[in-house]
Amino acid sequence: MSLIRLVEDLVLSDSYIAGYPPPRSSAEGDPYGMKFIGQSRFTAAFRNSRLASACMKYKTLSFRHADVILREPGFAQESEELLSVLSTITDQEIMDQHESYSGSQKSLSRAINDKLKHYLTDHGWAAESPIFQDTRYSGEKWRLDFAKGLISVEVAFNHGEATAWNLLKPVLASELNHVEKAIQTQAGVIITCTEALKAEGGFDSAVGTFEKFIDYLKPLGSVLTVPILLIGLEPFNTFYIQHRQAGPRKKTGDVVMKGG
Repeated sequence: MSLIRLVEDLVLSDSYIAGYPPPRSSAEGDPYGMKFIGQSRFTAAFRNSRLASACMKYKTLSFRHADVILREPGFAQESEELLSVLSTITDQEIMDQHESYSGSQKSLSRAINDKLKHYLTDHGWAAESPIFQDTRYSGEKWRLDFAKGLISVEVAFNHGEATAWNLLKPVLASELNHVEKAIQTQAGVIITCTEALKAEGGFDSAVGTFEKFIDYLKPLGSVLTVPILLIGLEPFNTFYIQHRQAGPRKKTGDVVMKGG
């Protein structure tokens, strides 16, 4: 069975342990506390979350019991903000944002990033927050996409080779270090695309996906010492991206309406 099929089967059947058969008892559960939670089930736990049919859809996987910890005092307010933003960004907003780049973008990655940045910074989230104070570690590799309170967020639409590093950044932000820290968080959220959105959103074939992140969690489990909520964005209900040759060695992504 392929990893993608396994993920789909686990989500649909509400079996919780990622990559394993369902445990026979709680004592035999997954040592890393990994479980799938579907979007409606997870966001229902946050009283300010709102869902609509034409808004962003996603899958979630909780690692080291992130689903429980993110509802605890000290985490809940920021979790509510983040999930509310994700659940209320509409298809139309993403389409309009993508088309505002006048054909310069091949995929939806910039549109999604820019919309998340717009709404999260409005809620007081710090964008491109450095992990360390030492200027030798100040480049893009050593920054978080967003941070607020005890939560760090990575929006990972980059090459699949960066998957392990994207998983490690919330750990660097949360654990003590010999290099002086600029931020101290205690949990991480990683937002990426599912294989389905990768296909419909015009993403490059080498982009890492929700399913690839899941594949990395088990071998990296002993290194990933902090709770992480993995969010996989699903295809949009009303449109998809179709590539078009816009010039020599240049492709652009056109919005195509579904059912049109």
